[in-house]
Amino acid sequence: MRRIARLLAGTALAVAAAAATAAPAHGGDTGALDVYPSSVLPGGSVSVNTTACGADGAAAGDASAVGAGPFTLAPSSHEGNAIGQFRVPPSAHPGTYEVVARCSGDGREVRGDLVVTLTAARPAHPRGSVKTGVGGALGPDPVQTAAGVAALAVAAAGGTWLLHRRARGDGI
Repeated sequence: MRRIARLLAGTALAVAAAAATAAPAHGGDTGALDVYPSSVLPGGSVSVNTTACGADGAAAGDASAVGAGPFTLAPSSHEGNAIGQFRVPPSAHPGTYEVVARCSGDGREVRGDLVVTLTAARPAHPRGSVKTGVGGALGPDPVQTAAGVAALAVAAAGGTWLLHRRARGDGI
């Protein structure tokens, strides 16, 4: 029994040690260049950021593959982020392009992909009614709507007449 406990404890320590040595050096650093939006039309503006350059790091960006040329990434108010922007030229052709940034401090290079498209993805707006089973005050048929309003008017007039008769003492 003790032998199994020692084996399990040793395995847990080995896993913990491996996880500690495998952790990134810059706390949550993925080593990637985040490109937003990842898909853009020619002439659109693109933002890039990375945490690979450390808390005080800046970087030199290069979007020459898409024809935008060099740009700079500066440290931002978000801890550890370096952020930059560039504009995709209106003459850019559709395709996937690599954007590169080189950290000023240690020369580390990070890469991200940018997709240039000729059609914008339009957000879908809902149309029509929702089938909830509860019903609604107004339906698609104006005849049914008019009939419903007439039925409510007759019921209201009848109720008022009955209450009036009762108040006078005529009985029902």
